[in-house]
Amino acid sequence: MVFTSLLSALYQRLSPLFPPGLATCLASAYVENGAHLSSFRHEFVGTLLMIGLTFSPGKWIGADSWQLAWAAHAAGVVASDRIAGGPHVNPAVSVSMWALGKCSYTEAYVRTAGAMAGGLVAFPLFRAFADNSGWNPLGGPEFDPEGDEEGVASGWSEFAAMVVLLIVIYAVNWELDFGTYHYWIKQTITAVVIRYLIETFPKAGPAINPMLGTTWYIFKNGGYPIETGHYFTYWVASCAGAVFASFLYVVYAGGTLFGMKIPIGPIKEEAKEEKEAPKKEKESKKKK
Repeated sequence: MVFTSLLSALYQRLSPLFPPGLATCLASAYVENGAHLSSFRHEFVGTLLMIGLTFSPGKWIGADSWQLAWAAHAAGVVASDRIAGGPHVNPAVSVSMWALGKCSYTEAYVRTAGAMAGGLVAFPLFRAFADNSGWNPLGGPEFDPEGDEEGVASGWSEFAAMVVLLIVIYAVNWELDFGTYHYWIKQTITAVVIRYLIETFPKAGPAINPMLGTTWYIFKNGGYPIETGHYFTYWVASCAGAVFASFLYVVYAGGTLFGMKIPIGPIKEEAKEEKEAPKKEKESKKKK
């Protein structure tokens, strides 16, 4: 009886330190005997940095100047990516990389768990920091069910923003070459586009990231979201946007979608020539 009471007291004291879902996310780091532990670590650290460095502009930095807030946000995007080693920090981006064959399903899952763990830790951590420093608390994206209970309007906003974001990511990472300063230029472009999308698609916060919408909700409300519209907006719509953007990229550049060839494209000349090369070789052998 005494032992049970001690366990109960211990649980009540420690449970506030572990947001719902955090234990599951941490356990996911060791899937396949920790084969993707480094990916989990990059996502966890990257998400902590991303939230701290990109949510503070407008709150802690540049509260009275949108130009300074934009510049600080761009610097935060670049810094968090550079320091953390280029993580996805976005489950929808991980879905796209899986769809395009850039990572396995398991790696995408572990990366998603790492990002979720980072978000679950980041919001209470930075709230405590703000409270102790006397600074404005950081906010987060919120789905408003009033007039949009199913999340259709908000979901469309997240879908469109995700498609644009991923097309930019494909372009600056795989299609364009900025020479000596490629990394710095492509990350700055990505940062500016993210800021532009935040201003252009405000319906759902915006999040343009399933992890942000859900981890903020858990932090603010102390439990999992109960509105169906929340999951449709931040997860279904965002991941659908990721798959659609992946499809568009395969149509343009060739390759596979979830390991399957599609009957459309490629539009890109180099990919078209590569696709037609086996046919030409076969015809050449027949002539001989």
